[in-house]
Amino acid sequence: MNRLLATYLIDRNNNFNLIRFVAASMVLYSHSFALATGSITGEPFVDILGMFVSNIAVDIFFVISGFLVTQSLLNRRNLIDFISARIFRIYPGLIVSVVFCVFIVGLYFTTLSMQSYLSDRETYRFLFKNSSLIFGLSDGYLPGVFENIPLKKAVNGSLWTLPLEIKMYAILAFVGVILVGIKKWSGRNFFRQAIVALAFMAIMANIFNYFSPFMNRKLLHLFLMFFTGSAFYLLRNRIVMSNRLAAIMFSALLFALVAQKGFLVLYVMFIAYLVIYLAFIPSGIIRQFNQLGDYSYGLYIYAFPVQQAIASLIPGVSVRVMFMLSFIVTLFFAVLSWHFIEKKFLVYSRNLGATSGLGIFSTWSSRSEYDLISE
Repeated sequence: MNRLLATYLIDRNNNFNLIRFVAASMVLYSHSFALATGSITGEPFVDILGMFVSNIAVDIFFVISGFLVTQSLLNRRNLIDFISARIFRIYPGLIVSVVFCVFIVGLYFTTLSMQSYLSDRETYRFLFKNSSLIFGLSDGYLPGVFENIPLKKAVNGSLWTLPLEIKMYAILAFVGVILVGIKKWSGRNFFRQAIVALAFMAIMANIFNYFSPFMNRKLLHLFLMFFTGSAFYLLRNRIVMSNRLAAIMFSALLFALVAQKGFLVLYVMFIAYLVIYLAFIPSGIIRQFNQLGDYSYGLYIYAFPVQQAIASLIPGVSVRVMFMLSFIVTLFFAVLSWHFIEKKFLVYSRNLGATSGLGIFSTWSSRSEYDLISE
């Protein structure tokens, strides 16, 4: 099997929903150790991989986001359509989740009186900052909430990635807008070349940063993941999906586990290819998962407060019970979030931004290059 990535993009029949669901479950699993015990040292794979399972999950999210958001950018009629699509995908579910944390979880678990809790400015600071994301997150605390559990006070620590993801959207759109403005000098390939160059420089910078740190590792790492995913979409007519190449990459990662630094170097070079490979190549019965819906976002934004609630209600809860119970409860909220909130706004977004297939950069190329279905 050696086919161009572009040939798999004709329709929406892929494994992205399943991969994101697994990644969100990995975050929940990883957090079960810290939220049940109060210590981040208990996760069994850290010493082997040099990173938490949740770190790998977030990387997967950012690779997929870079790939699909770039596709969306190129297929939207204009920048307003693109921004609207991003808002409708992120904010409706997020706002309901934050309201749930403030007025259900917070009211139930606060040690303050209802009047004191509802009149405390920190309550509304949490509500506004975590709902908007534009000005960053609050410190994650609600007055009097979760003060007597292993990981004290934190309400929804998973939200830290969302402002960073929005920044990636902004950088991608900014580069696109700038290049649209100078397209008469740039030629049709300038945008692709610019993003691919950003991804390549990010890979090199990450590898150098592992051995000689010079900047915030987390920000640089996620920048790499997002723009590598973006570069894969832009190079879809040149990248070959190969079973043999994927097997070689996976085997190399396994062998590299004997030297942690070596593993991390290969990891940043191979992770995007392996994620995209898994999104399109495995098929058959697993594709039936798409009929269920995309529960990954709901799992991600509800898991942390659900796990903190369990830690409060069941003192001394084991990691195993924390994982199993929180997965069931969180999945319930995720299903509700998808069917009653996210899905409705996603349909509205698609209708709002429906195009003939010629997107923002259609003037740079023939229709055949940008006629794929947007996210």
